[in-house]
Amino acid sequence: MKKHKILIIGAGGQLGSELTQGLWQIYGKENVIATDIKDPQGILGQGNFEILDVLKEKALFEFIKKNNITQIYHLAAVLSATGERNPKFAWHLNMDGLVHVLDAAVEFKLDRVYWPSSIAAFGPTTPKQNTPQDTIMDPTTIYGITKLAGERWCDWYFRNKGVDVRSLRYPGLIGYKTKPGGGTTDYAVDIYIKALTDKKFECFLSEHTYLPMMYMDDAVKATLVIMEAPAEKVKIRSSYNVSAMSFSPAEIAKSIQKHIPEFTISYQPDFRQSIADSWPQSLDDMRARQDWGWQPAFDLDKMTAEILKHLPAYL
Repeated sequence: MKKHKILIIGAGGQLGSELTQGLWQIYGKENVIATDIKDPQGILGQGNFEILDVLKEKALFEFIKKNNITQIYHLAAVLSATGERNPKFAWHLNMDGLVHVLDAAVEFKLDRVYWPSSIAAFGPTTPKQNTPQDTIMDPTTIYGITKLAGERWCDWYFRNKGVDVRSLRYPGLIGYKTKPGGGTTDYAVDIYIKALTDKKFECFLSEHTYLPMMYMDDAVKATLVIMEAPAEKVKIRSSYNVSAMSFSPAEIAKSIQKHIPEFTISYQPDFRQSIADSWPQSLDDMRARQDWGWQPAFDLDKMTAEILKHLPAYL
């Protein structure tokens, strides 16, 4: 079995910190290097961690060569709500960072590359219900535009340069180990924190805004499963739809009230409402299920019970 040396770029984010732990379990801490542009927080300090800026291409290439990297998980990105405030930097980081990684994959003949896409790649004329794998994609946010462009870059590097690049279109991701990072779906992270600390929550989306969501454990599992799958089973090289559940702010509030009856929610939609309205309400992820065996483990109530059980230790 080939020995792998894994580089995680942007490990300090919501997904990165938990994915790092999953990779530790598979490859061992000694074979996983987590990197970010800021010092490690929390559990990341327990493994190999270095400062690395993916926008500095020469330093990235030197790092890969020095550490004999064989796989890269490239997670560094400006998210949806934050990207609307600084669109040119969002384009710079999200696009140039990806191309630097893909060029490195060619230069060093990396075994494989992982890059996350998002439901933000869809848009207002995309079918809202059971959004197909292949459909109209007309994103209206800079984040979504970079994700759609990134999908096309990934497919191009696979077809023209032979890069084994793999990707998932994540729905909203919900976990309890890191704080919200500036995404439109982050209300579904913050609501659990406020339920425990304040017993009330003011939501920046309207009551019946349905969005596809996924518990972080499922997101990590999906990522590791597609990366461990034989290359011939990964038939889509742009990005796969993956899903687990869809719910509204009102429904997640009711789920929390089963555990915290006094919890209340109010609604004050802001600019993020129009972003959410442009996204799908549910996804068709049959291709992921057929091609490499995707199967989620968590629904809303199971996720709520899990988060409320473990979150207090992180507050």
